[in-house]
Amino acid sequence: MIHSRTSALALRCAPLPLVRIGFVGLGRRGLATLRRYQYIGGVQVTALADLSETCVASAKSVLQGWHKSEEVGEPSESWARCSAEKLQCYVGKDAASRLIHSGEVDVVYLCTDWASHTPLAVEAMRAGKHVAVEVPAATSVEECWMLVRTAEETQRHCFMTENCCYDWFSLATRSLYNSGFFGTLTHAEGGYLHDWRKFFADAQTQSYEQGAFQGGNPYPTHGIAPIGQLLRDNDDRMVRLVSMTGRAMGHESSLGHANSTLITTEKGVTILLQFDCTTPRPYSRLQTLCGTKAFAQKYPNVTLQTDDGVWTHEEAEAQLWSASLTAQMKLWQEGKARGLENPMNYAMDARFIGCLQAGLPLDIDVYDAAEWSCLVELTRASAEQGGMPVEIPHFRP
Repeated sequence: MIHSRTSALALRCAPLPLVRIGFVGLGRRGLATLRRYQYIGGVQVTALADLSETCVASAKSVLQGWHKSEEVGEPSESWARCSAEKLQCYVGKDAASRLIHSGEVDVVYLCTDWASHTPLAVEAMRAGKHVAVEVPAATSVEECWMLVRTAEETQRHCFMTENCCYDWFSLATRSLYNSGFFGTLTHAEGGYLHDWRKFFADAQTQSYEQGAFQGGNPYPTHGIAPIGQLLRDNDDRMVRLVSMTGRAMGHESSLGHANSTLITTEKGVTILLQFDCTTPRPYSRLQTLCGTKAFAQKYPNVTLQTDDGVWTHEEAEAQLWSASLTAQMKLWQEGKARGLENPMNYAMDARFIGCLQAGLPLDIDVYDAAEWSCLVELTRASAEQGGMPVEIPHFRP
């Protein structure tokens, strides 16, 4: 059966002056997300859902117990309205579905386990809701196609909440890239190097451990997303990868399974993507851009190099911030000025809600979610075959 496609590129939907949002999954990440939203205007939290009554109670306490702090920015006016509203709370195995089909929400925000991301996102879009879903949005190519086809059929937004696209370095280098500062992009690097060994006993991080056993890169989006946006800006896309995973501690151990993936694009750009959460390496997302006119790297030290010289640390940051300020960069600065813990989360949240309010296309669409998330399966497939080349699907119409 041939699927008749209606594009969801640059999707515009009816403006939502007040965005009614329901949160599904109220564990550690869900509660952290809920706390972030106290600073976002134009939002009304109308529903909460979780398997656990204790988690729902904790989320209600977050909504009801917020008090002004002198150390951080004041909450939005809408937050007070949200806290005072009578929430719809759902508990149990059918809690997510009941929230999704509620008439009280416009957006379903998914902070659940990875395996449930796609099924719940598909159900929500089919129920006429927009979706915000944590990373990765899917864990297989089949699931990626499910997200794409559902978004196209329903014309609902599917926003993957990839906050690394709103990192100041990513925003500044993207602005400079689009101004011609880097010249032709030749190579880029991204990754997720984060020592998670002490968290493996935590049920919420079992997906990391499972990923190490699987042998691919189970968490590719932090590293690839900022690069993916540069490719999209240049009408380029990833076409092929080879992936290898070391097994220093053996197949029966979750330790030492670092993954390295090489990707080529349609226009000949090479990309190095890495994942390592089981060795004592310093935190890094690599974040490296190589162009014919300039080089920039965030880790371990911010560095910028052109034919005119080399800048590091504060001097390099100042040079990067000389880029034309985009709307996203201004939001990052706003979050920083308000003293918020993580300005890139604030920029992501505020931009997402702002676009919904104005009826604008989102910065990250369902095709981005699919292209970046499909690497979960494809890196594993290549690594299991000893680094054999694997084709990357073309999800965009």
